[in-house]
Amino acid sequence: MRENAAADNAAADNASAHNAPADKAPARNAPADNAPAHHTPAHNAPAAIRTPQPGQERSAPAQAGPRTVFAAAHIVADPHADVPPEGPAAVDWDATLAFRRHLWAHGLGVAEAMDTAQRGMGLDWPGAAELIRRSAAEAKAVGGRVACGAGTDQLTYGAATPAEVRDAYEEQLALVEGAGAQAILMASRALAATARGPDDYLTLYGGLLDQVTEPVILHWLGPMFDPALEGYWGTRDLDAATETLLQVVAARPEKVDGVKISLLDADREKALRRRLPPGVRCYTGDDFHYPELIAGDEHGFSDALLGVFDPLAPLVAKAMRALDAEGPAGFRAVLDPTVALARHLFEPPTRYYKTGVVFLAWLAGHQEHFTMVGGLQSARSLPHLVTAYERAAELGLFPDPGLAEHRVGLLREVHGVRR
Repeated sequence: MRENAAADNAAADNASAHNAPADKAPARNAPADNAPAHHTPAHNAPAAIRTPQPGQERSAPAQAGPRTVFAAAHIVADPHADVPPEGPAAVDWDATLAFRRHLWAHGLGVAEAMDTAQRGMGLDWPGAAELIRRSAAEAKAVGGRVACGAGTDQLTYGAATPAEVRDAYEEQLALVEGAGAQAILMASRALAATARGPDDYLTLYGGLLDQVTEPVILHWLGPMFDPALEGYWGTRDLDAATETLLQVVAARPEKVDGVKISLLDADREKALRRRLPPGVRCYTGDDFHYPELIAGDEHGFSDALLGVFDPLAPLVAKAMRALDAEGPAGFRAVLDPTVALARHLFEPPTRYYKTGVVFLAWLAGHQEHFTMVGGLQSARSLPHLVTAYERAAELGLFPDPGLAEHRVGLLREVHGVRR
């Protein structure tokens, strides 16, 4: 990812610095094609960059010409915290930040405190604020790119007034910008419940864009990801909603870096991106059709801000390098085979894809347990998770296949299934 991304100064993946997990099976070496590519740090790297330590692996950074690629990152729960599912999120900050370093080491930007981080599904605003501060500071230390979600999830009870929605957005925008991160204006449940029509969206977003100090990313999250966002932009008619969004962008294009579209509709995304003003990116949030949307066509391409890139980071980095070296055909040869896993993770009810994402992070050795804030580890069935494991294994996503197999066996035993 050559433009606006962590590239040759990307941070080393420090996840392996933790002690070996207690449940780890005898090590089995993965085939060479399954291991992340090694990359020697530049000798002239700034002193602030954390270089790889002995025994750590670092990928050659993804480079993809003009494309910008973000992975929306999950959070790692603290399994020792005694909190109820509806209580404040207990986060293992060391493991959470280590996973961000893993993403930066592969050359990807991090989309922070988004839906993948269980925003609104276990991670409340105080927890999200702390995550933003910590992740932005870590990005600055290691030279990674980070963009953070600014929403209105302080408003948790009852109907909000338009002024309260505006104030909530402004509070979160101030925190994100104050932390030194790019802002992503998240779709707001409170706004969806309060707005009377498209004009309310035009007024609110226009006022927010007038205030931002740097271009932001606007996020349109479909109801398959969050049913409370049905009718966003003031209507359930997606064509009319698209027109309202385009009006928001056209009024202040210099304040909009891009628009993230999460509707799982490739044709609609292509039609929208062709109508965006010059210089405004279309960030695909389509976890079903991302290879074709990023590869592009004669009319253009999409950049990416995807939750599925959390588990797919090594292959995404490889694909982006192939795009540079071989063009769209080489890119798609790497990423097309990942779609079956992505479609499985995001099958309805789509909003529970986060469970599969965290499960794969556990199998890959990025964390030492399979627990989630809010108890969301129980949101997918054992058969669903086993299929996710099998498809990820076919893709070579596990640096230590023996560890992954061992941990799947542990999960089966917990469910009463003998090996």
